[in-house]
Amino acid sequence: MQHGIHHVTAISGPAPRNLKFHVGLLGQRLVKKTVNFDDPGTYHLYYGDAGGTPGSILTFFPWEHAAAGKIGSGETGETAFRVPVAALTHWTDRFAKSGVAVQPIEHRFGEPVLRFVDPDGMRLALVGVTGAEDEPGWTEGDIPADHAIRGFHGVTLLVADVAPTAAVLTDVLGFEASGTEGAVTRFLAPGATQGGVIDLKAVPGMSRGRQGTGSVHHVAFRAADDAAQAEMARKLVEHHGLPTTEQKDRQYFRSVYFREPGGTIFEIATDQPGFAVDEPQDRLGEALKLPAFLEASRSRIEAVLPALT
Repeated sequence: MQHGIHHVTAISGPAPRNLKFHVGLLGQRLVKKTVNFDDPGTYHLYYGDAGGTPGSILTFFPWEHAAAGKIGSGETGETAFRVPVAALTHWTDRFAKSGVAVQPIEHRFGEPVLRFVDPDGMRLALVGVTGAEDEPGWTEGDIPADHAIRGFHGVTLLVADVAPTAAVLTDVLGFEASGTEGAVTRFLAPGATQGGVIDLKAVPGMSRGRQGTGSVHHVAFRAADDAAQAEMARKLVEHHGLPTTEQKDRQYFRSVYFREPGGTIFEIATDQPGFAVDEPQDRLGEALKLPAFLEASRSRIEAVLPALT
């Protein structure tokens, strides 16, 4: 059974600026252009690899007038992508030419890491991964194939106490502890290529974060199907006293949500049915896609959504 991150959903400011950075600069594919099903006057933009593979998908709610988020305990401290090790020089130069400030390359668990932020202050990183050069990357645009992003490396969660969150990761979500460096304990999803890393950073005494632009709203984990999801939900309740929401149909996956002990919102999302359910793979992201219950309101929705270019 495949485990690991399914997607990460964050909050941004203006949608055109977000699109320009994550597609234009980072070279991700716009996999799906839809709306927030609970707030249909707002886009929900999905970025990822060529096929929208689970483990590659970063999504955004672009709330143009939202206040800036505040980093703190109970938040995602960093979202990291995988690239070939040799690509980090290219990315350092690309960021410099685009006026994006980066931190000096550091090493974590033996891997080089290039840290930066997007225009809304979302904390991001590129991690040089040995062997990533042999994997396909989305190459439409001006980024050479050998430098392209290969999906997620993982996320860093800020927690006051590592143990309760670790128990959920290992007992329910299929991760295994792999080592500790300083205040960070690393967990790996066996067999996962994309999105297989969760780092828990212990921050006792740190004030709680506040969500806003630049914040990760939630981290979603993979379930192969409804049965696997139901079994994970059962374990959450019976082993950890953590009930989930009812299942919600998100058109491209089916989801349940809960707040893990450290404070971060977690989602368990099915791999099925995938992003090609309502448009062919070679045309992903081209049209505004709405679920059936919103189609009657399409004209009104399109009238209030801002132009993306």
